[in-house]
Amino acid sequence: MAPEDAVPTARKVRRPKSARAGGQMHGGPIAYIILGVFTIVSLFPLVWTAIAASRDNNRLAQNPPPFVFGSNLFHNLDVAWNDANLGKAFVNTTIVAGTSAATIVFLSTIAGFAFAKLRFRGRGALMLIVIGTMMVPPQLSIIPLYMMVAELEWTDQLQAVILPSLVSAFGVFFMRQYLIQALPDEIIEAARVDGASSWRVVWHVVFPAARPAMAVLGMLMFVQTWNDFLWPFLVLSQTGNPTVQVAVAGLGRGYTPDQSLIMAGALLGTLPLLLVFAIFGKQIVGGIMQGAVKG
Repeated sequence: MAPEDAVPTARKVRRPKSARAGGQMHGGPIAYIILGVFTIVSLFPLVWTAIAASRDNNRLAQNPPPFVFGSNLFHNLDVAWNDANLGKAFVNTTIVAGTSAATIVFLSTIAGFAFAKLRFRGRGALMLIVIGTMMVPPQLSIIPLYMMVAELEWTDQLQAVILPSLVSAFGVFFMRQYLIQALPDEIIEAARVDGASSWRVVWHVVFPAARPAMAVLGMLMFVQTWNDFLWPFLVLSQTGNPTVQVAVAGLGRGYTPDQSLIMAGALLGTLPLLLVFAIFGKQIVGGIMQGAVKG
């Protein structure tokens, strides 16, 4: 056979590792620069809060403001802790945020399962009502809610903050959207065939399948309740049963508020959230990514 009659063979193209099946993609220098800029911008408020907490009020009033740490950090933290009664505020806020987050996750998972997988009359209309409540500004309900709390004589008591935050329309919608994709109908039907009741299906099928989303929702609700300021400020006093945000607001009293003490209190109020995310951050991010893949 002549060489020109030979069948040409396709050349084997060597693909880079990032393009192979199962290979990881690696970002270039531009990606690292962008991520670095976003990281610096995100961390700057927290770092500057710590810098301001380490200075005195006179230095913070000067221009330009300080951008290096001073020597008063631990002194200001100690003064803020004792002056604002932050020890009691931390306990109160942990009770409020933990109770609210746990209840929201529990009720939202059950309601989300009902809207996602159960068939009943008026399901679509009820879901629209739930979504519609998310469009109502929460400030509109403050006056009637305060009148109810005053009528029940719950002012300056933690139940005045806990009870209005036990349900969340966002939580119901979030869990519904997750369970639509994450929980196949065949698993529920198999549990029904085995004689499982509705509550047994919820405990042994729904909750295990929704665990990643429940972790994400619990973290979001805990942070939201921890940072809530307006409603606790209206019904709680700074000397009675304050939450962290109410106690920190008390540091700004006086004709000339000490900005360094306010920053020290804000820094103390932020540290527990950073600690929680440092411990459970991997599980939370994993739950978000798992929900995104299943969605």
